Amino acid sequence: MPEWRITRLRGKLALTFDRGDKRHRHTLGTNDPREAYLLAPAVFAELNRPTGRTVEDLWKAYTIDKAGKAVLETMEHTWKALKERFGPRDGENITKEDCQAHTESRRKNGISDGTIHTELGHLRTVLKWAEGERLIGAAPPIERPAKPDPKDRYMTRDEAQRMLAAAKTPHLRTAFHLMLGTAARVTAILELKWDRVDLDRRLIHLRDPSDPVKRKGRAIVPINNTLMSALRDAKAGAMTDYVVEWGGEQVKSIKRGIATAAREAKVHDVSAHVFRHTSAVWMAEAGVPMEEISQYLGHSSVEITRRVYARYSPDYLRKAASALDFGLYVVPSGTHEPAKENVK
Repeated sequence: MPEWRITRLRGKLALTFDRGDKRHRHTLGTNDPREAYLLAPAVFAELNRPTGRTVEDLWKAYTIDKAGKAVLETMEHTWKALKERFGPRDGENITKEDCQAHTESRRKNGISDGTIHTELGHLRTVLKWAEGERLIGAAPPIERPAKPDPKDRYMTRDEAQRMLAAAKTPHLRTAFHLMLGTAARVTAILELKWDRVDLDRRLIHLRDPSDPVKRKGRAIVPINNTLMSALRDAKAGAMTDYVVEWGGEQVKSIKRGIATAAREAKVHDVSAHVFRHTSAVWMAEAGVPMEEISQYLGHSSVEITRRVYARYSPDYLRKAASALDFGLYVVPSGTHEPAKENVK
């Protein structure tokens, strides 16, 4: 995307940018620099919005309008899967048969229904946005496979210990400790720098304040004793600003490292998400309140946390189950507590 800047035009502040060899200037109608910088991004997006009706045009327009949103990083990958089939098509003319053909083709290539659901979901999002922006008349219905149930795989403590033991390189051990000790997403772990690790106050700031993109699940979490020991070891050998590093450089992915460690440890079906899920389950099993787990995970609502993790709590539905214990005990009217004496 071209860079823009604030200049002056006919006595007012103006948005200025270069497109090819030509300079464009558009007045912002104000002399207040703060107001100009607030107005400029939206004006720039509007001026650079594609005007065509093809899905490719609409997709480009959406990404310009939503610049800075974390979801665009994922949509960059989903567009690669959608572009060939849907790119040249008019946005209003996508049919159920088109969606079914996409699903069938992706399945033949070994792509999971969950991924296909996301791809077609992004297509639906763009078309609904285009309808709202009046770039097309009406967004067509997008048929997609049912969203699979979320995987419930989490590690036992023994499995976690074996994974740590199988992590042969320091950066992988550090990453494993961080994922288990913070319940953070792997991207947050790999982007974590030492200036956001406060060893004195024993706090980790997972969110980068200089990052303009609002990312999910990046909280401020305390450092427990196990993680503190691992971080001190990592800090002693640090060669870069990144907590997880290898050979003096930032580590961009540990997917292969997780797979190798899992194979060595004989722990099956482990991914980066399993580490995060494991941490949350352990907290729930220990009776940690859902509100605290929600803050740890960086969820936007405690209801999200409760829906997924409440069933792991040791007290989950115990009171309800006691109320149904009608075979041996009675429940007096006006109370949920069963009587203490057996029924005769």
